[in-house]
Amino acid sequence: MFEDIPVEVGVVYEGERIRKPEMYVELGGPKIEQKFELLRVRDPEAVEDGAIRIIGPDLKDMAQGKSYPFGILIEVAGKELETDLEGVLERRIHEYCNYIQGFMHLNQRYDIWIRLSKKSFEKGLNTFELIGKVLLRLYRSEFPIIEKIQITFITDPEKIGEVYEEAIKVYEARDARARGLSDEEVDVFYGCTLCQSFAPNHVCVITPQRYANCGAISWFDGRAAARVDPKGPLFSIPKGECVDPIKGEFTGPNEALAKKTFGAVTKVWLYTAFGYPHTSCGCFEAAAFYIPEVDGLGIVYRGFKGIAVNGLSFGQIADSTAGGRQVDGFHGLSIEYMRSRKFLQADGGWSRVVWLPSELKERLKEFIPKEIYDKIATEKDASNIDELREFLKNVEHPVVERWKEIEIVEEEKPEEEVVEGVPVGMGIPIMLKNVRIYAKRAIIRGGGGGKR
Repeated sequence: MFEDIPVEVGVVYEGERIRKPEMYVELGGPKIEQKFELLRVRDPEAVEDGAIRIIGPDLKDMAQGKSYPFGILIEVAGKELETDLEGVLERRIHEYCNYIQGFMHLNQRYDIWIRLSKKSFEKGLNTFELIGKVLLRLYRSEFPIIEKIQITFITDPEKIGEVYEEAIKVYEARDARARGLSDEEVDVFYGCTLCQSFAPNHVCVITPQRYANCGAISWFDGRAAARVDPKGPLFSIPKGECVDPIKGEFTGPNEALAKKTFGAVTKVWLYTAFGYPHTSCGCFEAAAFYIPEVDGLGIVYRGFKGIAVNGLSFGQIADSTAGGRQVDGFHGLSIEYMRSRKFLQADGGWSRVVWLPSELKERLKEFIPKEIYDKIATEKDASNIDELREFLKNVEHPVVERWKEIEIVEEEKPEEEVVEGVPVGMGIPIMLKNVRIYAKRAIIRGGGGGKR
């Protein structure tokens, strides 16, 4: 199948990491503003079957060690294809690219980050035509309903903008469609294991009100994928009994995760960052992090290049929750989930959020309650914990009322007493005195009562 490809292709290369010293060239990534991957279902006459187009410099024309704007546009046609499948088929770009030896693909949508290794380039993987051939064959092999397919790679900085704008509009339209349905209205959730090559103990539980962490797969996408490929990485999860409607615990997801992670994860609370928080891979769009000094939650997203109010970068915070772990107070999530009414509802939702980057705050303006919007600090208001505490006092953020509860409880508890677990929920104060912070790894120890 891949005899004319100069490197090996197979699932064995999923999860391969290419560090900067091993890199020949980088496509997209944190240094590049415009990057995307988009799959569209077209009319048959609009697709030239098997065509691979390159707009801009090819791999062999790129300077070693540099980063380039990058877009992948895949257009497909077929009698059985529906637009509902676009997001699902698009997400397979991540999987299929990672089958290629020395070609690392991370993230999704407008956050893609690709690296080509020096070794693979030297072996002859020096043109996008070879990447395109692999994608064409894998899509045709796994999805016979695709009757025609063409692929366009865009690296020209002057040409990428037009398609990039189209991609952003398509992503937003997909997300908006999923906002009208609630978790209570369905009997089935969906699971995704596409990222288990990077995080073996991670399974995304996708509900109408909780998007996949990567932000690329909605409940509707999960339903479409499970119908087309029931044995694939996207599968149905019977919701089962609702154990806790506030924290979001259901028997179905618990059983599914226990099976898919071979017992490593046996319980998940979908609407909280504490206790048994949803696991994360490494593709999540944003991460919530607990700030014990103010008993609030901060949020940082992948596009933020600064340092969060707790002194850590997005990468450092992401390292604390990635890999399929359940870590109290750290929670990988999608931006779309932040638009949901279920957004961290057990923790107080937006009333518990005290800091987030200004660009993200503006992006979510219509979804943040008006009464709390101006009370959430950004990097423009607070760059450290002391400044944050002062800001929250001045604007009378809801967490300030919780500080009084904490002071009362701390006075009542002897210093030598060890408190096992940090209680969860708006009605119970957090024992700050018993939360030990390891700033370098951004891991909270001794809190939440969650799985260790």
